[in-house]
Amino acid sequence: MRPVFFLLFFLFFFSKGYSQEFPTEIWHEGMLVLESQDTLRGNIKYDIKGDIVQINIGNTIQTYSSRKILFFEIFDRTANRYRYFYSLPYYVNENYKTSILFEVLYEGELSLLCREELIQETVPAYTYAYRSSGYYSRYRMVYEYFFLGESGTIERYSEKKKDLLYRLRKYQYEIKQYIKSNRLRYDSKSDLIKIVEYYNELLSGQFKENTFEE
Repeated sequence: MRPVFFLLFFLFFFSKGYSQEFPTEIWHEGMLVLESQDTLRGNIKYDIKGDIVQINIGNTIQTYSSRKILFFEIFDRTANRYRYFYSLPYYVNENYKTSILFEVLYEGELSLLCREELIQETVPAYTYAYRSSGYYSRYRMVYEYFFLGESGTIERYSEKKKDLLYRLRKYQYEIKQYIKSNRLRYDSKSDLIKIVEYYNELLSGQFKENTFEE
């Protein structure tokens, strides 16, 4: 009866839906600055993929496209920190440039930006007795990363080692050693922030003696 119990448990669990709270699905306390320089404060809900921001002020919801926005910030309680977003001009294709939303992960001589998207995927459901007992759907947040240099041009990062080292080529050797010594990944958000922060320290001459210590 044990395999049947686990099978029933998984079917019940996933039929209820595995719910995880994603920041794009909830309202956050925040501030929105419009292109007109008007500053609005209230509860904010954002859609990076759709380049839309909603703000609830006194139970009245106002919606703005990225073309009407300069900047907004929120306190994300799912991450327990403030997050900052800008509407910046970007070539969405070879011949068309428009303002879209980016989150600023690190700001410096070389800045690291991000766009996120909530996707649905189908994955196998495992039980105690069987390798797989079917499939279920779940949601997962995926990220696209971008670099913004002093020229003001925003370029998408492919999340490949070769691409990263090329973009950080002024100190390519130091970056390779830093990544290796700290066991960092080229496609991890937290690791990319550390890498870009270190690169900016090298650019400004703020080299840390203990960087390569384990």
